[in-house]
Amino acid sequence: MDFDREQELVAEIKKYVADNMPLGSMGDDELEESIRLIVDRRMDGAYCAIERRVSIVRQVYSQIRGFGLLDSIMTDDSITDVMINGHENIFIEKDGAVERIDMRFESQRRLEDVIHRVVGLAGREVNQSSPIVDTRLPDGSRVNVVLPPVALCGPTMTIRKFSKAPMTVDRLIRLGSITPELTEKLELLVRAKYNILISGGTGAGKTTFLNALSNYIPKHERIITIEDSAELRLYGLDNLVRLETRNANASGAGRITIQELIRASLRMRPERIVVGEVRGGEALDMLQAMNTGHDGSLSTGHANSARDMLSRLETMVLQGAAGLPLEAIRQQIASAIDILVHLSRMRDGSRKVMEITEVTGYEGGAVALNPLYSFEEDGFSTPGRVSGSLVRTGNSLINARKFKLAGIDITF
Repeated sequence: MDFDREQELVAEIKKYVADNMPLGSMGDDELEESIRLIVDRRMDGAYCAIERRVSIVRQVYSQIRGFGLLDSIMTDDSITDVMINGHENIFIEKDGAVERIDMRFESQRRLEDVIHRVVGLAGREVNQSSPIVDTRLPDGSRVNVVLPPVALCGPTMTIRKFSKAPMTVDRLIRLGSITPELTEKLELLVRAKYNILISGGTGAGKTTFLNALSNYIPKHERIITIEDSAELRLYGLDNLVRLETRNANASGAGRITIQELIRASLRMRPERIVVGEVRGGEALDMLQAMNTGHDGSLSTGHANSARDMLSRLETMVLQGAAGLPLEAIRQQIASAIDILVHLSRMRDGSRKVMEITEVTGYEGGAVALNPLYSFEEDGFSTPGRVSGSLVRTGNSLINARKFKLAGIDITF
């Protein structure tokens, strides 16, 4: 049975079930068993592998109660990203490589139905008047949706899958993203309440790294997390408040931004504020929070290097406060950020920590940096594989005041 015939059979059985069964009064298990019996009757006397029958049952059930073929893609743990460019073009990232798969939605209408179901689960809306939305799946996977007429190729959905296994620093070590020696020092930086900003490009692993670092936060502290769509998974923290932005409704009212959430969090007695990602004018509010006693705050941002992250921060602050002098912005950055960690996705698909840099202050009209570690490739690297490690620059940490305040005796 080829793919087209399988999809015809799935459509026939789905229509039969919808027309002849009381779906509103049937439980999930009852519906799935009924579909299985119908598939067995339809396939009686014809050869069909057990795996194919199970697949047909799952697809029919998913189209009625789930997300259609998206369910089968999401159950594959080796897939990290899903890119749907219209109902006929589906791409996935697997083992660091992007490939097109031989699957498609039966129609644009069916893809739109799935999109509305995904968006609705998080209490959000997407339509022609508001065609762009960021949301998440129940498992925490990040979802971006763009509808026509903005998306010329048809409804577009991009999913960054959420790993079922919690991301820990130990896992980052096994993946080769970081060294055991450095994890010990990063743990001490978090415990001593250094403000850390993680930078990197798209897919570099910023949120994953932030999640891993967040698990070093002492369990007794009160933490406020602020995100566009809630992805962070912090374990063992009893005094944890998670805040998530909200899009405007169909009438244009009810929008809640990261900027507003940061301001609200300052009245919630936080010991640390964790901002999933700074993208715009909220950068100024984050910097001010770090400068008003909320040490130990963590966040991420898009940039090409640690130095570039500072330029990006300046631009973001200006989006929210266009009249602020550049000198004042740089002084805010220099006094708020303690450590910059820059990540990169390498040519072989692996993700590495490329730089760890200390922000030492404001000197000569610029933010002064003190590079502590940088990634260097070794002789085992090839065009298709990256080999190397983080190497000390020879510079020592200049600002050890927070270590002293935390009672930590270390030479960094």
